[in-house]
Amino acid sequence: MEKAIFENIFKDCLDKNFEKYSRFFEYKFKIFFELQNSIFEVAKCLILELDKATITLTNYILERLLKLALVHKEVGIGPIPVEQWNIVFEGPSLKYGSLNLGNSIEHCLKLNLISQTERDFLFNTVRELMRNGFSHADSEKILKDIPEIAVGFYANFNNPTEIKKVDLNQKTISPLQAVQIDNFAKENSFYYFEYVFGLIEKLENRLIDSKSL
Repeated sequence: MEKAIFENIFKDCLDKNFEKYSRFFEYKFKIFFELQNSIFEVAKCLILELDKATITLTNYILERLLKLALVHKEVGIGPIPVEQWNIVFEGPSLKYGSLNLGNSIEHCLKLNLISQTERDFLFNTVRELMRNGFSHADSEKILKDIPEIAVGFYANFNNPTEIKKVDLNQKTISPLQAVQIDNFAKENSFYYFEYVFGLIEKLENRLIDSKSL
């Protein structure tokens, strides 16, 4: 593909989508400054309509966010002298850095960083559908709610007027899986990122509020 074609595609996406997603470039972090570059990357993916990339990077942001929330809950959110960073962060980093998503969710619930409703949605829906589905390339989880059978039609070049009907299992046939996964990502990538972005704001505010108690 020629460079000019890419340039036209990128320009069209920028013209169409920049105003919608540019607000994510402007967010003023209060605590989770470590996520700034990743948020910037996702916003660029949204502008360029890179839907599966948006979802997989949002998965990373979510897992990182919950671990950072646990770390900051333990070390606090106030300034720490640089010479104390090694001592202050070593314990919490070892304690939470290797948690899987399910355990991070449960720890955040226990420490009142997330609500029971948020826990249930993150554990039962996000963990299974978005994180395991895309990060593990598990098509069964992504496509579990679509109909199994799709009706197709085909004809033979030797007899093009004779059109035949065929039932195809779109959950097991890889080319059909790819089409359905692309459609799912296109329909859900922004809403998933928007949810996680909103969770960043909530967790920052909750950590700040807990400090004032």
